[in-house]
Amino acid sequence: MRHTPTYLMTDPLEVARLVRGNPWATYVSATANGLVASHYPTLVDEKADGLTILSHFGRPDDQLHELGEHEVLVVVQGPHDYVSASWYPEGDDVPTWNHVTAHLYGVPEILSEEENFAVLSSLTDHFEGAFEHGRSLSLNEEKSRRIAKGTVGLRMRVTRFDARAKLSQNKAPEVAERIIAELDARNPELAAEMRRARAH
Repeated sequence: MRHTPTYLMTDPLEVARLVRGNPWATYVSATANGLVASHYPTLVDEKADGLTILSHFGRPDDQLHELGEHEVLVVVQGPHDYVSASWYPEGDDVPTWNHVTAHLYGVPEILSEEENFAVLSSLTDHFEGAFEHGRSLSLNEEKSRRIAKGTVGLRMRVTRFDARAKLSQNKAPEVAERIIAELDARNPELAAEMRRARAH
């Protein structure tokens, strides 16, 4: 990503917050057969020291990615949107795109069958918890474990990250407030990130 010091996110806690709020991540590997990309739900490992993520790959994605053999790039995309120049004062005519994005790097650790099932259970419980009659893999554990054999669990300690929160920090307060007001209707999540950035 473009290196603009104003937009850098350097706090691992902020990156973890981004992952929690935007768990659908893109995994990219440079393999012997070229670049491979896949998309999987991802959780922060809250028990780990340092920034660590948990996920799973469906077979044979694990082989296509040569999972565990080299570093992978995990792209986490937070709220983003076009910022129209019509929201700026007269004479400021160059639009932009505001976004919160993180690139996470590390070598995934392949989990045992039991660890994988625990991760799948955590993922399911995490997302099903938002539903009134959410389900759990434990309701039919035998069947769930059979299906789980088609997946490979991973834990990845993030050894480095490159993250940006480009949220109109270069604009005057009154211009930023206008942008936030415009985004409130079309993208409230991005508007909330802008407010948060301005409060810090």
